[in-house]
Amino acid sequence: MMSAALIPQSKLPALGTTIFTQMSALAQQHNAINLSQGFPDYDGPAYLKERLAFHVAQGANQYAPMTGCAALREAIAEKTALRYGWQPQADAEVTITAGATEALYAAITALVRRGDEVICFDPSYDSYGPAVELAGGVMKRITLQPPAFRVDWSQFADLITDNTRLVIVNTPHNPSATSWQAADFEALWQAIGGREIYVLSDEVYEHICFTAQGHASVLAHPQLRQRAVAVFSFGKTYHMTGWRVGYCIAPAAITAELRKVHQYLTFSITTPVQLALADMLRHEPAHWQTLPAFYQAKRDRLVQALAASRFEVLPCEGTYFLLVDYSAVSELDDVAFSRWLTEHVGVATIPLSVFCADAFPHKLVRLCFAKQDATLDAAAERLCQL
Repeated sequence: MMSAALIPQSKLPALGTTIFTQMSALAQQHNAINLSQGFPDYDGPAYLKERLAFHVAQGANQYAPMTGCAALREAIAEKTALRYGWQPQADAEVTITAGATEALYAAITALVRRGDEVICFDPSYDSYGPAVELAGGVMKRITLQPPAFRVDWSQFADLITDNTRLVIVNTPHNPSATSWQAADFEALWQAIGGREIYVLSDEVYEHICFTAQGHASVLAHPQLRQRAVAVFSFGKTYHMTGWRVGYCIAPAAITAELRKVHQYLTFSITTPVQLALADMLRHEPAHWQTLPAFYQAKRDRLVQALAASRFEVLPCEGTYFLLVDYSAVSELDDVAFSRWLTEHVGVATIPLSVFCADAFPHKLVRLCFAKQDATLDAAAERLCQL
């Protein structure tokens, strides 16, 4: 007789709880300063919160359109034109999603067929691989080497086959804190232009870029944007990661397929939050325009505070993450070192090897500097004691 308790066969048998959840829980258990998970310990703009309260009070509390509120999609289109010199069609090419992660999942599900190959660059954000696996695709990875983490384009060309369907790009890059420039996107175009290959460009840190040239987007490349999905995050821009609102921009034909997934995944996103974000984009553009300087000051503060430590600080071109090499501190592997640092020193970090499918033997951990100055100073003081 069959047991009453049925246990399903896992579609993702190799997956457990993410390292971000593990390290944040460990930090809480040991009362450690949490520089692991990428969220600020300060609040977002007062104007944004005021507009949310306004729209709730005005009764904007029912379903939003599946594609997103028109006011927000239009504000995004206008801001994109201002930022990248090209304006998408708000109705046909902009979709509001439940954070950037949903946009990534919907795009991968819409574009990748069983047996299709997907190229990504390791270290890479942890949601890409499971989404490709669930879609029936095959992930092919290029390991970027520290400290520069630059793409070897001849190696990239060697990975392309007739089955290559999608390339996943992330810039500014989490976790390496590097940024692509226009020349990188042109090199990508030269490699894939003659093939039916799409691009998924994860640009959630678009406004946290410190290079002299500023953030380079796939949307600024006239040919690539005709086959690309660009993904963005309001949570990163407005220090409101708990609001879980993102969006993606793609050509109408790609958007139509992506929305077929989106409508049965989340359908629509919280209405008053969308309206508040539309107001913020239109009336407070100075926030995103000054964000690079805001985070560069935090980066520089942490770098300076660690100057007296035994850690080697790697260059940071973007994101709110900083990599440090702990070779002079410990012989432990990066996962063991991150746990030891949390339990015995009181600072939680993220080991870099968890972002890689293959062995990544470097002694590197990631620190999040989206924190109050007092938090950064206290963490640096503890790290300098090693």
